[in-house]
Amino acid sequence: MSTPVVRPSLDRTRVLDAAVALADETGLEAMSMRRLADALGVTPMALYKHVAHREELVDGMVERIVATIAAPQDGQTWKQALRTRILSARDVMTRHPWAQAAVETRTTAGPAVLAYLDSLMGLMFAGGLSADLVHHAMHALSTRMWGLTRDVLPTPTLPADPEDRARAMAGFAVTYPAIIRMATTGQHAGAGCDADAEFEFALDILLDAFERMHADGWSPASR
Repeated sequence: MSTPVVRPSLDRTRVLDAAVALADETGLEAMSMRRLADALGVTPMALYKHVAHREELVDGMVERIVATIAAPQDGQTWKQALRTRILSARDVMTRHPWAQAAVETRTTAGPAVLAYLDSLMGLMFAGGLSADLVHHAMHALSTRMWGLTRDVLPTPTLPADPEDRARAMAGFAVTYPAIIRMATTGQHAGAGCDADAEFEFALDILLDAFERMHADGWSPASR
């Protein structure tokens, strides 16, 4: 006689962990309640005892991954700690590619999300930054506080034929000399951009600016 398979009892944590794993595998759009139920070996109705609808499910998934963002190390300055926290967020978001769409479409914030935001503000307050400067800093960081960025740098499509390509580049060099100079003479010329390096570069500019403005005694009246 075969021994029946005993499945762990279903609870909200198990549902959310399975949803995160499924979204990692299939993407957020393809993750339906039915597919999640199939992955858990239950009926879709069983899920609704733990999440009321798909939006609540995605809210919970965001909560689960945000809770894994690492805390800063002891002994770091406020700026170092803020950098550590945000780069950890980027690492988490990179491991869960669906998370960007999820974070950007949330209309409510759960305890883990609020705690993360509170921690970033708390680090700046610990560094002595004023409430006004913290407010503007959070707006300046925007999605970057989640380790996310959207680069909007459209570039022309070059012909595949080498001769046509060379002629096009010569024409662009006359019409758009700064673009061609950047694309052909920098250390990155001929290679794709390092997304992590570009992210850290922009983050460091922002953090350095916050630090300088605080040191200069910035206030809304000084704008």
